[in-house]
Amino acid sequence: MAPNSMRAAVVTGPGRIEVEHVPMPVPDPGQVRVRIEGCGVCASNLTPWSGPEWMEFPTKPGDLGHEGWGFIDAVGDGVSSVDVGDRVAALSYKSYAEYDIADADAVVKLPAELADAPFPGEPLGCAFNIFRRSDIQAGQTVAIVGIGFLGALLTRLITDAGARVIAISRRDESLQVARDMGAAETVPMDDHQRIIERVKDLTDGRFCERVIEAVGKQWPLDLATELTGERGKLIVAGYHQDGPRQVNMWLWNWRGIDVINAHERDPKAYIAGIREAVDAIASGRLDPSKLYTHRYPLDRLGEALDATRDRPDNFIKALVTF
Repeated sequence: MAPNSMRAAVVTGPGRIEVEHVPMPVPDPGQVRVRIEGCGVCASNLTPWSGPEWMEFPTKPGDLGHEGWGFIDAVGDGVSSVDVGDRVAALSYKSYAEYDIADADAVVKLPAELADAPFPGEPLGCAFNIFRRSDIQAGQTVAIVGIGFLGALLTRLITDAGARVIAISRRDESLQVARDMGAAETVPMDDHQRIIERVKDLTDGRFCERVIEAVGKQWPLDLATELTGERGKLIVAGYHQDGPRQVNMWLWNWRGIDVINAHERDPKAYIAGIREAVDAIASGRLDPSKLYTHRYPLDRLGEALDATRDRPDNFIKALVTF
């Protein structure tokens, strides 16, 4: 490989990836360059990976990767908050590559306690931001519809806050993960009416004060609505990207449900969530290590994306590591 070049993944078409040698990016003033150690694979990648009409190919090198962590190896003018050699989680957007650029205020230092730990900061921060926006109170019953990486993290956070979690998921192994993370009850996500009746029984007919929808599809959203009790909060944490949704406005009105879109768009809020995650994991209050179930090198990114879509046995979260 030539000096000042790097390997980066390029999506060349639906379900097709090539790893190319491209020029290494150079940080502008106020930016840093991160030598990427690893990057989480996000389910939000799956729609672009499938090749919808609006998607343009080929992608820019490293595109779609936004869960990177690694070591700062260069800083732009005016950067004093971090130094070359610092290990950081980065809020950047082309991290399916050996190097990526981030604004200096969009990286979070990782302490020595996390020296050997993977740290996909963006989804870890998302979990803490969703938890905060859900307004969980001790003694409440919270249903989580969909137990993947996000749902598993939320199960632990909510249980630690003194609330009771009812975890709902279609895979037996996901329900076991939920139990391991502290869920009080688990319900197979199979028959719509059966789930409603089970949750009704578990809550003495009141349903749940909080329901977190963490799938991103129409049916789980419909189900989450019906599991939300009067004056409860329905938190939309699933990433809905495959078209418009219909909602049961009659039930929302009748029960007086508050609906919260838990996706942050303010970078400062993202960073605040990542900082919370750093503190919780470094202190031992949260341990996500068993949720990183599959690891791939960069040239097998396509397999990582397929596994994220198909969810083979025991799959929770894929990482691309260098």
